[in-house]
Amino acid sequence: MKTYTLYSALASVVLANLDSAAARILTSLDQGASYDFVIVGGGVAGSVLANRLSEVSSVNVLLIEAGGSPNGNLAVEVPFLGTSLSGSAIDWNYTITPQTGLNGRSFELTRGKVLGGSSCLNLMTWNRCANDLYDHWAYLSGDDGWSWANIEKYYLKTSRLVAPADGHNTTGQVTPSAHGDGPVEVSVAGFLQPLDSVVVTASKQTGGIWEFSEDINAGNGLGTTYMQSSVGEGKRSHAASAYLDPIANRTNLDILINTQATRLINVATSGTPDIRTVEYAQSRDGPRSSITATKEVILSAGVIASPQLLQLSGIGPSDLLTTLNITTLISNPLVGAGLVDHPMIPLYFTTNSTTTWDPVLQDTNVFNGDLERWQENQTGLFVDSPADVQSFWRIPEGDGVWSSGEDTAAGAESAHLESIWVNAYAPFGSAPPSTGNFLTVLAAIVSPSSRGSVLINSTSAFDQPLIDPALLTTPFDTYAAVKVIRDIKSFLSTSPAFGALGLEPYGDLASAFVELASNSSEETTSTGEYTKLLKYAVDHSVTVNHPMGTLPFSSSSSTNSSSEAGVLDSELKVKGAKGLRVVDASVFPSVAACHIQAVVYTVTERAADLIKVEYGLI
Repeated sequence: MKTYTLYSALASVVLANLDSAAARILTSLDQGASYDFVIVGGGVAGSVLANRLSEVSSVNVLLIEAGGSPNGNLAVEVPFLGTSLSGSAIDWNYTITPQTGLNGRSFELTRGKVLGGSSCLNLMTWNRCANDLYDHWAYLSGDDGWSWANIEKYYLKTSRLVAPADGHNTTGQVTPSAHGDGPVEVSVAGFLQPLDSVVVTASKQTGGIWEFSEDINAGNGLGTTYMQSSVGEGKRSHAASAYLDPIANRTNLDILINTQATRLINVATSGTPDIRTVEYAQSRDGPRSSITATKEVILSAGVIASPQLLQLSGIGPSDLLTTLNITTLISNPLVGAGLVDHPMIPLYFTTNSTTTWDPVLQDTNVFNGDLERWQENQTGLFVDSPADVQSFWRIPEGDGVWSSGEDTAAGAESAHLESIWVNAYAPFGSAPPSTGNFLTVLAAIVSPSSRGSVLINSTSAFDQPLIDPALLTTPFDTYAAVKVIRDIKSFLSTSPAFGALGLEPYGDLASAFVELASNSSEETTSTGEYTKLLKYAVDHSVTVNHPMGTLPFSSSSSTNSSSEAGVLDSELKVKGAKGLRVVDASVFPSVAACHIQAVVYTVTERAADLIKVEYGLI
């Protein structure tokens, strides 16, 4: 989910950045050091790969991470405080380009610059996506290994279901048999809000697209469900704590921190590029060093930095590379193309409920009291992210939007739209009101058709590339933006469960709704309403912070660089190169209609086995 600041004006939290206990932490490499595998990027994918490859005692693994350790960072550890990490020292502090679909607005894109990556900064929602997402990927790549039947075992290796922080009976809130025995701890909320039961009751009353789902991670990606999060015992469970900290005693894994890869180097003197050398530095103007993997380099720098590094290394659109005087090793216009994210529109309502957590934002004493309760025994509001319930649904087959285009979702059990229910005012870009009680519904498009790009505009890895998710730039996406608001409005107004909350639209949403209510003409309730709601979406959309798809995999038999060929083969190796593989969210060949961290863990577990098989390590 897109992060936002909750408490910067309320309290000052010490954010220490201590060395991790995992493996051997280095700030420089020993002269003559040699490694079989060099992993660039210590986020979710890099952490999983470092663990799984170093399970083989005969190989040596180096993990290079641009940031430091999350250990000792209170805002990482406390689930509720995750919203404060955007713009912090462990964030890359990216900014997207002015968006044509949003009238030129621009805003930050939060990505983790720390061991554990964005799993340390996200809001922890744990969705594995519907089975048909993986079946769709198998179809696109011609590789049945990506089908759910074959990848389920990898999902089960990622995580395990644990009791919520308050130990309440979770019968009917989660399906234990849908979960595995992996290192990431997953639980439903440990401090349920009064709003949660209202939304669930409403979903059961209304049915249809709002039908209640006991467990969104049981195969069908549709329905209203209790949100599952990567939280155990009231603490965030992230990639570094789950995959790196437990292997502190392995002597065949080194972790080089506070070090940024600057480019990849071809070691072949002729023929197919063999890209097994990583150049790195610890500052923009600092000395450059390099390390060569004896087997391969695995690029896990993330959906932004992975295509950036390939382009800096001569792999990408040749016209772009020529403009920057970079020698083209492999010409592929798809490198950095295909960026997609989930647009999200915050909808605010006032409520007569006095049980919201708005006082946490409005009163320093309340905030400090909740924080103290967490510090004493990991209980109370701060054991959860700010939301506990989510809903996913599809635009019906008979909707007119489909007359002009194909279905954007992976299959019949994958959603087009999502709502996230927050029992307070969830501020995006502005301070929350100083008084009052609120309900926020975050409305998202999870199967958008818009596609953007990540393109370098300098030859330095220390310069941010141009990041353009192209939000709301297709007719389907603008239609879906209005559709999701309309569907939520209908749900709130027709379900009896919401009646007692006394909901009234707030702010700009109130202005639009009041104008609609004051004019009952047919034009206003159709075309006029559409125009007003689309303007609201354009003026207020951000993203759920789920960027993906900038280096898609495709069929291993395709070797050209056409739009059907992708950047990677189905084993995630860079086409046209030797010694180089990519494993992170950039590899997704189509949009994942869910919160994507669990998908990245799952993809990486399979990638680790693919690597082991290739080198006879399994």
